[in-house]
Amino acid sequence: MFDYTVVHWMAFLSTAVLLNLSPGPDIAFILGQTLRHGRQKGLVAMLGSWTGASLHVVMAAAGLSAILATSALAFSIVKWVGAVYLIWLGIRMLLSRGDAFISKEGAGDVSKHSIYWQGVLVSALNPKVAIFFLALLPQFVVEGAGPVGAQLFLHGSLIIFVAAFIEPPLIMMGARLGDFLKRNRQVGLWMDRGLGAVFISLGMRLAASKQ
Repeated sequence: MFDYTVVHWMAFLSTAVLLNLSPGPDIAFILGQTLRHGRQKGLVAMLGSWTGASLHVVMAAAGLSAILATSALAFSIVKWVGAVYLIWLGIRMLLSRGDAFISKEGAGDVSKHSIYWQGVLVSALNPKVAIFFLALLPQFVVEGAGPVGAQLFLHGSLIIFVAAFIEPPLIMMGARLGDFLKRNRQVGLWMDRGLGAVFISLGMRLAASKQ
């Protein structure tokens, strides 16, 4: 079972690295939480994002993602919920006073549990991710290498495993940037506005996406 060639693994791992380096809601959320609350809660946000991604992997392996690919109603519901959530996050950033990225008194009161579930939602409420997994993972299914569902689950899980080597260093750099922003409030203000605009644009792009 799972008998693949070296060429197969090279192609897959290259794809996984590029996928994890691509900017998107997950990375934006993780870095935002790191800058605002510090390294520990940035890691919690990352774990939440991985959990949401894992749901997509399970869905792809079970064939449930096909529902989003074929049902206009299911796709629209998940799409609009995800879009509204991202836009809401963006508006909160735009309305901040330049301290959304700065650990401050009271900021530590935000529970890790809350941040974790926000990370799950940001990742899970993106139907394009589900459809992307459904379109990408079958490309690496090899006849005779094992049950199709098991192969899909293996490759999807490995994409998240690759993220474990990419996202933690970003969090470490983000934590240092947070210290810099404490001393430069005007830079923090523009960072708030910038990331707020990113979240809103990601939400609008998701809302405008078609099945």
